[in-house]
Amino acid sequence: MMLGMIVRGALLALFALAIGSHSSVVAQTFPSKPITIVVSIGAGTGMDVVTRIYAEKLSAALGQSVVVENRPGAATMLAATQVASAPADGHTLVVLTSGALSINPALYKKINYDHVNGFVPISLYVKSPFILVVNPKVPAKNALEFIAHAKKANPPLTYATLGAGAIQHLCMEFAKNRFGFDATMVPYKNTGQSVADLASGQVNSAFVEAGASLPLIKDGRLRALAVSSAARLPLLPEVPPFADAANAPGFEAVSWHMLLAPAKTPRPVVERLHNEMKKIMADKAITERTAAIGLIPMESPSIEGMQDYLKSEREKWGGLVEKLGLKGTL
Repeated sequence: MMLGMIVRGALLALFALAIGSHSSVVAQTFPSKPITIVVSIGAGTGMDVVTRIYAEKLSAALGQSVVVENRPGAATMLAATQVASAPADGHTLVVLTSGALSINPALYKKINYDHVNGFVPISLYVKSPFILVVNPKVPAKNALEFIAHAKKANPPLTYATLGAGAIQHLCMEFAKNRFGFDATMVPYKNTGQSVADLASGQVNSAFVEAGASLPLIKDGRLRALAVSSAARLPLLPEVPPFADAANAPGFEAVSWHMLLAPAKTPRPVVERLHNEMKKIMADKAITERTAAIGLIPMESPSIEGMQDYLKSEREKWGGLVEKLGLKGTL
């Protein structure tokens, strides 16, 4: 029996050594061919623009071309499914958001990838906040006044969103749950129409992205009350975070961009990509270009820190989806 245990131990040690040696070889030769970064939404979006900015920098740092491929569809899950089954060698990466990794798994009955163990995070490099805006006829000049007005409004205030389960919808529901006010959802097929109706008074309020709302905020057709991120939005530095404006420490309801690789990608490859992304996102020119399109650039947490963040985001949004009883259809 003792001999058998010794043999098994030796075999396990040899197996571990072989795996470690393989990972070391892969890391030393990485990248050995062009890298593809799959973007889960369409060309021309903020995510696409930022991805192409750092892809160019990654290419220069790694000495290989970095190709950006847009794969929108199935509520961002098409890209996730594609990359989850790609070879785990660091040459196929994906940019995903809270939708694919923390909302959709609770919203849809079946997804075709493992949202918990199917990927390893490389860089959490940007947050996409939302601005709480109201039609100027709403008698609220800040977040606290909005909450107080919403609590007594009869009929309830309305808010525009891109439909049940969309991140903007969940942001408002997150605020409603936190502060105990009511508001009625009005779904729209696109942001442009929702913002136009908000400016004309067809609906009262919304959480919207900066790119869609900033011109209307600047000309006074919408009033910005707060941003949903913990940090101020560089394009609207005068608008406070909801956490500060509503005396709600820890309040944050944002989307984010995270670069990931398939699970089992060798740790040395992941670390190299992580470190290169960290250098890129520390470049002032990069952060300025990122901020200019309404996003908040950030220094990525460690790989383990990102895994913890993903866990907390799954609990936050997945728990809210389940509480609201939402069921998505594709």
